[in-house]
Amino acid sequence: MGFRMGIVGLPNVGKSTLFNALTRTAAAQAANFPFCTIEPNVGEVAVPDPRLDRLAEIAGSKQIVPTRITFVDIAGLVRGASKGEGLGNQFLANIREVDAIAHVLRCFEDDDVTHVEGRVDPIADAETIETELMIADLESVEKRLANLTRKLKGGDKEAAEQQRLLRAAQEALEAGRPARTVTVSEDDRKAWTMLQLLTAKPVLYVCNVAEDQAATGNAHSEAVARMAAEQGAGHVVISAQIEEEISQLSPEDAAMFLSEMGLEEPGLDRLIRAGYELLGLQTYFTVGPKEARAWTIRRGTLAPQAAGVIHGDFERGFIRAETIAFDDYLSGNGEAGAREAGKLRVEGKTYEVKDGDVLHFLFNA
Repeated sequence: MGFRMGIVGLPNVGKSTLFNALTRTAAAQAANFPFCTIEPNVGEVAVPDPRLDRLAEIAGSKQIVPTRITFVDIAGLVRGASKGEGLGNQFLANIREVDAIAHVLRCFEDDDVTHVEGRVDPIADAETIETELMIADLESVEKRLANLTRKLKGGDKEAAEQQRLLRAAQEALEAGRPARTVTVSEDDRKAWTMLQLLTAKPVLYVCNVAEDQAATGNAHSEAVARMAAEQGAGHVVISAQIEEEISQLSPEDAAMFLSEMGLEEPGLDRLIRAGYELLGLQTYFTVGPKEARAWTIRRGTLAPQAAGVIHGDFERGFIRAETIAFDDYLSGNGEAGAREAGKLRVEGKTYEVKDGDVLHFLFNA
């Protein structure tokens, strides 16, 4: 399981530059990693994880298969998108299909790049997009509530459940708050997700700064950081221009360039990690002579469901999971050493998989 992140932003904030850097990075990875460009506005990128390389080295794996993140370049957002302005309808449809929103905000000054509203104010930009999404959500909620009338009169329990959740969303939206501020119980989580409210999506603010501010940020990105903290959202500081430049360099030249800019790693790596954190995702590994592979799951996933990410039969016929923590695999120099040291554990159906676990599943076919 990977995840889909939609990249949104007003015109001339660096959104397309960032997406182009992502897709070129993906193309450069094609020699070593699974990659595909599904459509002109969709690209998959391998999730960077140095642990996977280390495991493959110890196991002598012939192939390395990282997990992947799908980025969707969502076009068409202007003021009035909720009313169909620009490519508003397409924008709203595309955003419903992603797991999280990466909201690119212009945090750089450049007289040669005109802002659509004639000023550089990332907070106001964020509010513009949020407002459009809230208007669209409120209209959707009101229509759905009206359509439930007949079912409610017939005593439909599912309709009553939908009405309760829609009313909660309506109350928040009418108060000027996005749907993600609504407290939803675990029992209601699935039904809430099925509502596909735009403002229920987790948000990661991407502060696009000038090249010389990529390492330190600036006053604009600091203001965004404060806003993100108040909302419980994520944020990351990136120079889309730098990302575009290093996407065209060899790994060695890219590392040298980043070092000269005072950066330890590409901003895209930090963006992906921030997305994982935002969605509560983690990674486990399967390792052998044929391949070392990373798998993405949500935190709190139990062993049978983690096995199901590989194949449904693994979950249905789950017996047990042989488990080695990442550090124990390293200290034992592989599975045999970890087993001899007593670090290989046998876990059952109630085991909650930990980030970095190296797993081998036993199941009935």
